[in-house]
Amino acid sequence: MTIYDLIVIGAGPGGYVAAIRAAQRGKKVIVIEKKAVGGTCLNVGCIPSKSYLQHAHWLLAAEEASHYGFVKKTGSVDFKKMVQRKDQVVHTLQGGIKHLFQANQVTYIEGEVSEIGGTTVKVDGQTVTGKDILLATGGQPFVPPIDGLDTCEYLTTDTFFSMKELPKKLAIIGGGVIAVELAFAMRPLGVEVALIEVASDILLTEENDARSVIKKKLKSLGIDIVTQAKIKRIKENEIELSDVKITYDRLLIAAGRKPNLALAEKLGVQLDPAKRFVQVDTYYQTSVPHVYAVGDLIGGYQLAHAASAEGLKAIDAICGDPSSPVDMSNIPRCLYTDPEVASFGLSEEEARELYEVDVKKVLFSGNGKGIAAGETEGFVKIISDKKYHQILGVVLVGSHATEMIHTLLAVKVSEGTVEEIANMVFAHPTLSEVIGETANGLLGKAIHG
Repeated sequence: MTIYDLIVIGAGPGGYVAAIRAAQRGKKVIVIEKKAVGGTCLNVGCIPSKSYLQHAHWLLAAEEASHYGFVKKTGSVDFKKMVQRKDQVVHTLQGGIKHLFQANQVTYIEGEVSEIGGTTVKVDGQTVTGKDILLATGGQPFVPPIDGLDTCEYLTTDTFFSMKELPKKLAIIGGGVIAVELAFAMRPLGVEVALIEVASDILLTEENDARSVIKKKLKSLGIDIVTQAKIKRIKENEIELSDVKITYDRLLIAAGRKPNLALAEKLGVQLDPAKRFVQVDTYYQTSVPHVYAVGDLIGGYQLAHAASAEGLKAIDAICGDPSSPVDMSNIPRCLYTDPEVASFGLSEEEARELYEVDVKKVLFSGNGKGIAAGETEGFVKIISDKKYHQILGVVLVGSHATEMIHTLLAVKVSEGTVEEIANMVFAHPTLSEVIGETANGLLGKAIHG
């Protein structure tokens, strides 16, 4: 029986980052992963979807360029090559993680834990004991109970990227971030897409202003959006709603994800009152001594970078150097559509319930770089408290929004205020100038906003 300082179960963004940090701090570490290194994000989530979204972006850019002097050549889409490129991207990044494990002397086992008790696990007939365990087992697609679904072939977000041929008609049940991103990825490739959401609207996690921009773009692409849908039953190649029938070649269930609680329940850790997530303290320790949990298991934002940040905090505690938990108001939330959406902190509605606030929104439509590059969709919105001008929240919609958001986040994390942003000199011409203009607008000093 081999004894380790730390057993990490799950090699996704929460687990592998934590494992490497623990090894850097002198711990003997083993990582156990039942599927593939990198977890959901790398294999069937963030990375494959961004690969497909880049393909869609290239096609949309070519379409836009055709209006300004470029001759657009028509032709078929070679989806096989797109799949090959996606697979190569995933393979490259998997290799990078394995190299980091080797460089940091982290033992890696690909296999499923068959038994677990205390801080001892059995995997592939091998018994492994650790002084501490970190559960980073992630989540799996939630498949809602819909009449007839069990008799039909359907994809989930875990199997979507194994699709080898483009469908003619793709029906997506779900209207959250993943569903909308995949709709954006497929439609420019010539796929007819229908988004079917049972809630009052799509993208309910996004602010109203941002949601409006994305819905408008979805509709301009010809994506059919059905909200408040009452799904009566599903048949092969047909979804029967209360008032209409939607046909499809492929069906994708993208109705969210749920945590993988099996190992946590075997260990007897305490769950939250709703019995949905593992309950942890401020140091990410569960109710069972020496057992920690991060990522999708504990709720919060189901985001790769949030899980990584939590994993690092858990290692601080395991190494006897506990620090404050991850501040969720400092976690950027990103939607990789076209235009992109990025935000952090409080929404305007949430902020108004808690503070006296100032809000300023400046559009990209008046920005020099935006006009020259044809990137005028979207805006920058900064929400600050009226008295001290602290940044309470930001919503950024536009080209490269997921990159630009970090300028504002850096100021907030550094405990800066709107004044610090307003006093920055932004290069001209850049889209980022709108950030400075928005901050100056809050102070009554805007030149163009």
